Amino acid sequence: MTLDEITRSAINPVLQLLPPAMDSHEARVMLLAIGLQESRFAHRRQIVGDKPVGPAKSFWQGERGGGMVRGVRTHAATQQHAHVLYRLRGVQPLDTAIWNAIEHDDVLAAGLARLLLWSDPFRLPGLGNAAGAWELYTRTWRPGKPHPATWPRFYMQALEYVLAASRGKDL
Repeated sequence: MTLDEITRSAINPVLQLLPPAMDSHEARVMLLAIGLQESRFAHRRQIVGDKPVGPAKSFWQGERGGGMVRGVRTHAATQQHAHVLYRLRGVQPLDTAIWNAIEHDDVLAAGLARLLLWSDPFRLPGLGNAAGAWELYTRTWRPGKPHPATWPRFYMQALEYVLAASRGKDL
């Protein structure tokens, strides 16, 4: 899936459902960079060996007991927003139901990814701050096997897309 496709089909729709303060160029860059880092927007289920059988689901790779699923559902800063999304997307507010839904519901997955970023007590890194963005990503996603070598390229790809799209008013 291209950055334009995921933006139009998932990120734009969910940002219309969340409070306006959650929509910013910085948030969009983070969502795109993390999706690229986690799945390249190619895999909705974590690949183990060469098979999609891992414990993480969605383009943002949320695990059943992880931040995107249980964390967002129970965190004081996000639980009310998450429950609105569950209701609007027809998902029971239970870890297994949410985890199963995000594998195929990109809008819900993008929303929970945005809420996971929202749960962090610090401001989103400014545009162009790839190092700060990496720190936020590793702090909130807590990847088991982080790949810092791929981050700068994915972050720049996301940044360039968001800046170009904003000039064209596609965001």
